[in-house]
Amino acid sequence: IGTIEHLMAALAGARIDNVLIDIDADEVPVMDGSSAPFNFLIDCVGIEEQDAPRQVIEVLKSVEVDYNGCTARIEPGNGFEVDFEIDFASKAIANQRMSVKFDDGVFVANISRARTFGFLHEVEAMRSAGLARGGSLDNAVVLSGDEVMNEEGLRYEDEFVRHKILDALGDLYTAGMQLQGKVTAYKSGHHVNNLLLKALLSDESAYQVVPMRKSALYAVNDAPVLATA
Repeated sequence: IGTIEHLMAALAGARIDNVLIDIDADEVPVMDGSSAPFNFLIDCVGIEEQDAPRQVIEVLKSVEVDYNGCTARIEPGNGFEVDFEIDFASKAIANQRMSVKFDDGVFVANISRARTFGFLHEVEAMRSAGLARGGSLDNAVVLSGDEVMNEEGLRYEDEFVRHKILDALGDLYTAGMQLQGKVTAYKSGHHVNNLLLKALLSDESAYQVVPMRKSALYAVNDAPVLATA
C-alpha cells in the first residue's frame, strides 16, 4: 500500500497504538492532502483505552543521517519533539523553520491541516507518466514559480514546513510505536526520514522499547500510559 504517511501521521497524532485498516486499493486516499480528514474520522469512531501499557521506542543516544546535504538527527528527550527547517528557491516557500513538541492535542490543532505541496511542472510530469491522476488544487498546494495557484491561498503562512513535520511524523510512526526523543531535520523528506529510522533501529544500543510513563509527557507522576485502539 502506498502513500500511507498522512494516515500514519493522523494515527500518531491521535496516539492510536492498535488499529486494523482495510483498503481496497493500492494507495491510501489523498483526501484533502492533509491528515485532518483522517483525524475527523477517528474522532467520529472514537478511541478505546486498552488494558495494557503503551510501548514507546526510547532513544538512548544520538543518531544522524545525511543524504546529499539533507540531514536528520534523533537524540534522547522527553516526549516527542520535531525541529524542522526547509529551504526552497521559490519565494512562496523560501526558508521556514518550526519546532513542535507533541503533547496531547498539538498535532490536530497545529499540524494536521497542513497540505501536501508541489510545483506545477512536477504535477504535469507525473501525469504524463500516468501518476498523480487524482491530484488537483483540491488536495494539494500547487506552486508555479513563486506563486501559490490555489485561489483560497494557504491555511497557515508556514504551511509548507508544517506539512513536512506531518510527513516526518507519519514516516517515523511506521516503526509501529511512538518514538521518545527529539528529531532535528534540515531539508529532509520521506527518503531521509526512512534512512533515519533504519539507522536508529539497526543500532540496538541506540534505543530500547519501554512502557510509556506519564512523567515522559506531563512531568506529573510515573504511572504507565495505557494503549489505545
